[in-house]
Amino acid sequence: MKFLDQAKIYIKAGNGGSGSASFRREKFVEYGGPDGGDGGNGGSVIFEAERNLNTLIDFRYAQHFKAENGYIGTKRKRTGAGGNDLIIKVPVGTQIYEEDNNTLIYDFTKNKERYLVAAGGYHGLGNVRFKSSTNRAPTKKTNGKVGEEFWVWLQLKVIADVGIIGMPNAGKSSLLAAITRARPKIANYPFTTIDPNLGVSYYDDKEVTLADIPGIIEGAHEGIGLGDKFLRHIERCKILLHLIDLSEDRLTENYLKVRNELSKYDKILTKKKEIIVFNKSDLITKKEMTEKLKKFKIKIKKKYEIISVVADKNLVNLRKMLLKNANK
Repeated sequence: MKFLDQAKIYIKAGNGGSGSASFRREKFVEYGGPDGGDGGNGGSVIFEAERNLNTLIDFRYAQHFKAENGYIGTKRKRTGAGGNDLIIKVPVGTQIYEEDNNTLIYDFTKNKERYLVAAGGYHGLGNVRFKSSTNRAPTKKTNGKVGEEFWVWLQLKVIADVGIIGMPNAGKSSLLAAITRARPKIANYPFTTIDPNLGVSYYDDKEVTLADIPGIIEGAHEGIGLGDKFLRHIERCKILLHLIDLSEDRLTENYLKVRNELSKYDKILTKKKEIIVFNKSDLITKKEMTEKLKKFKIKIKKKYEIISVVADKNLVNLRKMLLKNANK
């Protein structure tokens, strides 16, 4: 399924049904009087969050959504049927913005959560409503109100406990595939991942959701590489797992480049809990590893873990750590 995390759609609530202006005309009923019923309310447009959805791709091909209009009132004081509400299902993590794509209307964070975005028009009144002691045969009725209509933007921010970040080819997708049931694309070239991938890891009857995002390179905030717009998908993460290729020479520089791009996007990302993980330990000798990590620790005084996805080294311990930190 193709991934899409932003879409613009037009929504239109149903119009209210008009009231009726009718009179009783029955044999043997003298002075029948007015009996026009009210119209029905127009249907509203309601959004509902659905956990089983993970993309907005459906809104690329269907961009206009209209709820049902209310029906007109009829004689014998019969009220017109109300229009059916239109339920639009979106992935959990979807945000609805006004047409300016800046003013937030609502943010869906829970499964089956609902929000009424466009209200249906109120029903019109039938002439029976206008009967009085001085006006025994009113012909007045009112039309239903027009339902709300406007364009909105939908933006999807993936909801995950852990966001896997790092430079291209650090092994992020391989790690996701190794500790979850996800099957992301894996290949030996930069930017294999062009869309976020989600996976769930289990251990001791507990679970943690991980999001693998495209690789970050220097200048991403200026549009270099795949840019930095996909960083919205780690804004909700509790933890950032910073994966670094241990076989590379400039570990410290690579680490700081990624951190700098996070800061350029939003400084809040740099304040999230971070777990530094060195991958591909199977590609270098213990002596090389010791020398590289010694230089790294001089400038970056943070704890780290060493793994090898290919050699299945220390992955169980990493899974335990993630579950422990994510469920605090």
